[in-house]
Amino acid sequence: MSDNEVAGHARSRMEGAFQPSPEMGPTPPSQIYGHFSDENPEMVQFVDADGNRLETNETNAPYAKIVEEMTSEDARIIYRDLVLVRRIDAEGFALQRQGELGLWPSLFGQEAAQVGAGRALREQDYAFPGYREHGVAWCRGVPPENLLGMFRGVNHGGWDSNENNFHLYTIVIGNQMLHATGYAMGIAADGDMATGDPDRDAAVMAFTGDGGTSQGDFNEALVFAAVKQSPVVFFVQNNQWAISQPNETQFIIPPYQRARGFGFPGVLVDGNDPLATYAVAKDALDKARSGQGPTLIEAYTYRMGAHTTSDDPSKYRSSAEVEIWKEKDPIKRMRGFMTERNHADEEFFAAVDAEADEIAVRVRKACQEMPDPEMATMFDHQYTDHHPLVAAEREEFLAYHAGFAEEGGQA
Repeated sequence: MSDNEVAGHARSRMEGAFQPSPEMGPTPPSQIYGHFSDENPEMVQFVDADGNRLETNETNAPYAKIVEEMTSEDARIIYRDLVLVRRIDAEGFALQRQGELGLWPSLFGQEAAQVGAGRALREQDYAFPGYREHGVAWCRGVPPENLLGMFRGVNHGGWDSNENNFHLYTIVIGNQMLHATGYAMGIAADGDMATGDPDRDAAVMAFTGDGGTSQGDFNEALVFAAVKQSPVVFFVQNNQWAISQPNETQFIIPPYQRARGFGFPGVLVDGNDPLATYAVAKDALDKARSGQGPTLIEAYTYRMGAHTTSDDPSKYRSSAEVEIWKEKDPIKRMRGFMTERNHADEEFFAAVDAEADEIAVRVRKACQEMPDPEMATMFDHQYTDHHPLVAAEREEFLAYHAGFAEEGGQA
C-alpha cells in the first residue's frame, strides 16, 4: 500500500461513521483514526516532529507553565531516559531472538509516553503497569535486569513492588486498572490525599493500551474511581493496534472523550512528545493528590514494532504506515528541541550513547547468568498459610522426579 493509499484510507475512515452528530456528544477529533495526528486541534503538543517549540494555544495553554519551568537539566534527564529505555528494549528483543527469553513485548515508539508519565510521578505515588511499561519501570528505579526474569521463566516478576512503588507486570489485559483504583481508594481512606503536604499526598497511575479499554475491568475501574473521587490517573497508550485490531474495531468515541461519560476529565496528548506527556501527566497527578479526582489521559502514539516477539505486524498493517510514524520519533524530536534551545552539546549526546552500550552489556550478561529456580518453588507462596493439599501435591511432585534420578543411577 502506497503513502497515498494510506492517506486515502485514513480519509475514508473520517467520512460517514465518524462524522460529528448531536447524539454522539463531543466531536470526535477529525484525525483520531488517521495517521496525521499533528493536525488534531484537541491534542496537547509542545514540540513538532523536528523538535521545534510550538506556540502556546488554547489547547496547550493550561500546561504551558509546567513546560516553561523545566530546566536544561530536566531536558537532559528526559533525553537520557528515552535513549536508555530504547536500548534496554532493543536488548530484550535481541535476547528473545537469541533464545534467552521466551517472549518480549516491545515498547519501541512509545518511549516518550512512558518516560513523560514516569517522570511526573512522585516517590510516594504508585504505578500499576501492564506488561510493556519498561520505560515507567526505569523511571521508578527498577533495575532493567529485573524486567527479564518473568520473560525468561525464572521468577514471577523479579522485583519488590513496594521498593519502588511499581507493581509487578499484569498479563491479564486491563486487570491492573481495578488494582490501581482499589489502591487509590485506600490512599483516600488513609487520609494521604488533599492534606497540602507534598511529601504525603499521593496518587496512583494505571497504564494500559487502547485494547485494554475494551475490557470490563477497565470500565468498572472508571466507575469506582469516579464515584469515589479516587486519586488515580488512567493512562491509555493508544498505539493504534490491539495486537492486530485497529482502533476502529475497538471504539467509536476515542478513550479520552469517553471519560466524560464516567464523570471526570479526559485529555488527549501527543504521546510522541515527551514535554507534552510530562506536563499533562504532572497536571493530572497534582489534581488527583489534591482531591480533585481522577483523570483519563490518552497518549496518541504508535507501536513501531510487533505486539510481542510472537507477532508479525506485516500481516495486518502497511510499511507505509510505519514510515509515516518514523518521522515522529520521540528521540529525534527531543534531540531537535534540545539542540535548538542549547540544552546540551554533542559531548552529552555521545556520553548517553556510550552509557546505552554499557547498559546493554550489563543486561545481556545478567540475563544469561540468571539461575534456574528449583522446581519445587512453583508450590511456594500459593497461600499465605500452610495448605495441606498444596503440600501433598508438592511432595508427590518431588517424589515423581526423584524416581527418574533413581532410575538413572541404576542404569
